[in-house]
Amino acid sequence: MHRVGSAGNTASSTRPRKEKRFTYVLNYVDDTKHCAGINCLALWKSTSDRGDYLFTGSRDGTLKRWALDESTATCSATFESHVDWVNDAVLAGDNTLVSCSSDTTLKTWNGLSEGACTGTLRHHSDYVTCLATAENNSNVVASGGLGGEVFIWDLEAALAPASKSSDQMDDDCSNGISASGSSLPVSGLRSISSSNSISTHPSQSPSYVPTAAKGHKESVYALAMNGSGTLLVSGGTEKVVRVWDPRSGSKTMKLKGHTDNIRALLLDSSGRFCLSGSSDSMIRLWDLGQQRCIHSYAVHTDSVWALASTPTFSHVYSGGRDMSLYLTDLATRESLLLCTEEHPVLQLALHDDSIWIATTDSSVHRWPIEGRNPQKVFQRGGSFLAGNLSFSRARVSLEGSTPTPVYKEPKFTIRGNPGIVQHEILNNRRHVLTKDSVGSVKLWEITRGIVVEDYGKVSFEEKKEELFEMVSIPPWFTIDTRLGSLSVHLDTPQCFSAEMYSVDLNISGKPEDDKVNLGRETLKGLLAHWLTKRRQKRGPEASANGDMLPGRDVAARSLSHSRIEVDGNAENDSSVYPPFEFSTVSPPSIITEGSQGGPWRKRITDLDGTEDEKDFPWWCLDCVLNNRLPPRENTNFYLQPCEGATVQILTQGKLSAPRILRIHKVVNYVIEKMVLEKPLDNVNNEGVFPPGGHLPHSSAGDISFRSGLKPWQKLRPSIEILCNNQVLSPDMSLATVRAYVWKKPEDLVLNYRVVQGK
Repeated sequence: MHRVGSAGNTASSTRPRKEKRFTYVLNYVDDTKHCAGINCLALWKSTSDRGDYLFTGSRDGTLKRWALDESTATCSATFESHVDWVNDAVLAGDNTLVSCSSDTTLKTWNGLSEGACTGTLRHHSDYVTCLATAENNSNVVASGGLGGEVFIWDLEAALAPASKSSDQMDDDCSNGISASGSSLPVSGLRSISSSNSISTHPSQSPSYVPTAAKGHKESVYALAMNGSGTLLVSGGTEKVVRVWDPRSGSKTMKLKGHTDNIRALLLDSSGRFCLSGSSDSMIRLWDLGQQRCIHSYAVHTDSVWALASTPTFSHVYSGGRDMSLYLTDLATRESLLLCTEEHPVLQLALHDDSIWIATTDSSVHRWPIEGRNPQKVFQRGGSFLAGNLSFSRARVSLEGSTPTPVYKEPKFTIRGNPGIVQHEILNNRRHVLTKDSVGSVKLWEITRGIVVEDYGKVSFEEKKEELFEMVSIPPWFTIDTRLGSLSVHLDTPQCFSAEMYSVDLNISGKPEDDKVNLGRETLKGLLAHWLTKRRQKRGPEASANGDMLPGRDVAARSLSHSRIEVDGNAENDSSVYPPFEFSTVSPPSIITEGSQGGPWRKRITDLDGTEDEKDFPWWCLDCVLNNRLPPRENTNFYLQPCEGATVQILTQGKLSAPRILRIHKVVNYVIEKMVLEKPLDNVNNEGVFPPGGHLPHSSAGDISFRSGLKPWQKLRPSIEILCNNQVLSPDMSLATVRAYVWKKPEDLVLNYRVVQGK
């Protein structure tokens, strides 16, 4: 403890700039499964005995490739690089997979690799929601997103700045990240440098600029392109279908008819006919030659979000918010309910005589539908004639005459992990209680990234109350479950605000009262693999020089963050303590951003040591490599005798101590002041101080009662510390007292008294 000076804060009032965030995502043990809704499907049909593949893109931020046979699907690759939801994916050519995300990027992948990203396309300013490609022109991909942005990409031209062969690029981009350090607002597809660094300097070649289709004033949710890539249609919140020439980005027509957002579009291979699905629950068939709607189909009772047609464009499969899959004959208007899902339908993919259905759930179902001859299904009966007004289906539903589905069970299911839908950070700030989509309650230890208890289907609120501890530790991290799993966010300086004593963490071989910074030790655990690889690559020279960041960079950063402290307890301590050892079976993924390029995502075990200060937030490496930490806040308090007590006041000023300081340390401080500074002539036989004894105050720090005392010093009094007239447990910390006993914004006031007869 030390006395607080009376001077005001002399630090500069200039507001510091926002530092880059460091996030880690806790992955499930079975990471071959998605853990959030499936937004998109793409089917790769084999022309050999290799077998077909299904690509799935999820709200968990990853894509997966599934090797298919008649009755099973095996995950053969995970594509991890996006840092937010994957919203759509298309196949362009023989093996190129293109995906788009809410992280505002498109990414290209070698679809037949083990997950190799071949580049990142950056031009959108907001979420990228949809993609379209031309069946007979694999070089063209269109992207649409929020804010009315539609771009047409020439993949060959976008890749032109890369001087490497595609095989070399695959190797260099295995980390899944491509970024430009250019300050220009426009950047194209860039390859990873030969050092395999996540960031790369911009190429000397001019940046590739995609063709912009300008005309949308609001968000775009659906795109479709004809087979040759000469026609593009788009739709969104403006409720109109816009038609473009993708070669120039010029508008050719606008089709009105829907009364709500357009969510799905299809074009036949010739580009004459267009199908649209809308939140007004209607499906419309447009003749682009006549520039008008020639049929409307009232099939669904809620928003239509997904469409898939037979190759001849004679029948359409549709799904949406009403969780139903319908088949409609576009010529006769005959419709049939094929099946119902348990969640809203997001996308469809036809596969021979079956159809894959993606929903807001993490599982994907394959249903039998007689896809090669859809007319056979109608022979089973149960069909109805689709109306041409949306309220007609709604009225039928209300009257209780909902059709019976043809199929009751899917052919088989690709199971996902249940996503986390509720969470609570416990008071110890190391455990998080979660509840998933099937009601299972689990306890996670975020400093190790594992589930420590699976309670099954119990009451979340009751379990939360059961696990309550009356401790107060600063909130050093934040949590969200947007990706279906726990994403732990670390921001400086808050992430370094929490400390615990080593004895409370059961760390052996360390003095019991050593303070352990939770943020620093967590970062050490997350980057342990990277540090090992880094030392191996740097060789003996690195061992001699240490792991310091470049001096120029550190000096520059320190100027803008003047209150930086070196953690003396952590000096030369690179070992990872057991409470901070992360699982290598299901290692977490890092999402962060360096000084150049955009955000990136990578598993901690995939870090290869080539990543440097340009790839990580500077403060993160300054902590791990140089033991530099921002100063931690102390608790200010007054220490006064209890009202009516006859003991003298020990100190007139305000005291300050670490928030984790235990009350027994305050007791020792009082004893130090009362007993050890000078002998008392009138101590009674029981070693209790009489009234009226005046003792001078000192500036003693965190102390324990010393051994080797003089005879008069061995008469140790019994002291109690109180707050708000409540006797405090010696094991309580100052932070806990302030949070649960004091409960006021003002500086804490502690009282002490001598207990007679103890």
